[in-house]
Amino acid sequence: MNRRRGLFLVITGAICWGIGGAVSKKLFEQYAIDVNWLVTIRLLIAGFLLLSVQYCGKDSSQITGVWKNRKTALQLMIFGIIGMLAVQYTYMSSINHGNAAVATLLQYLAPVMIIIYLILRKHSVLTQRDLVTVSFALIGSFFLLTNGSVYQLSVPIPSIVWGILSALALAFYTLYAVPLLKQFDSLVIVGWAMIIGGFALSFFHPPWQMDFKSLTLEAYLYLVFVIIFGTMIAFWFYIESLQSLSPKESSLLGSVEPLSAVLTTVIWLKEPFGLFQWIGTACIIGMIFLLALNKKPASKYNEPHTNKKPIRVS
Repeated sequence: MNRRRGLFLVITGAICWGIGGAVSKKLFEQYAIDVNWLVTIRLLIAGFLLLSVQYCGKDSSQITGVWKNRKTALQLMIFGIIGMLAVQYTYMSSINHGNAAVATLLQYLAPVMIIIYLILRKHSVLTQRDLVTVSFALIGSFFLLTNGSVYQLSVPIPSIVWGILSALALAFYTLYAVPLLKQFDSLVIVGWAMIIGGFALSFFHPPWQMDFKSLTLEAYLYLVFVIIFGTMIAFWFYIESLQSLSPKESSLLGSVEPLSAVLTTVIWLKEPFGLFQWIGTACIIGMIFLLALNKKPASKYNEPHTNKKPIRVS
């Protein structure tokens, strides 16, 4: 049951994250919303809402308890800035310069980065499956970014750079969260991480510096979707899935995220997507599924952490 719950959480969160990226692109293009302001406001509001849910639950003492240990507090600060803020900012920047489909697919190179990291740290060994999946990732990325032409990129270079940085941030985010989740509920970790990230970015891009009167009702509805579903639900469910699944499994089973992002971008936003880009998409999604089918744990990072009861929200 715990595993099924984990599968439901990671897939639902991934769908929300993928669609949320396309909705964000709509806000950037149609309403000229600044990417920095959007990242700041979505982190602050979503983080506050998550901690509010935790406060209404049974163990509200964790909200302040996470700060009582100096080592844990430092880990949370690092996770909030280098993990949460970095994932949000790089992903949104990649969308802003390109589109949600490419940004999401580039971000999902993170599983390959996790495998490489585990091998280099000797927590895992290089297998034939790893070689095949890395090949899928490289071939998929080539087709995705060039659309089959070696003479010109089909995606702006800034979008590619931000997308690769987003993958690195997601790999760090996934691995670094594990020890924190052994001690505290996911709502506490994700909620505080969002507030830390949003607060840090507020020094450079204050959330109140926005012409709110220029936004229509439709724009506000898009903002609500991005904050609630594309941020709060997406990140909470992803981190919570680590209670039942390993970091590798959670990062891989989220393969519906790039699929939902591609479909939403092409069908709803009507972004052009070439034949070879579809082939590249298939390679990357195939790579993720191939890794997800591997049931045998390869390292200590592959073991799900179920030493504490799943969180109950009421």
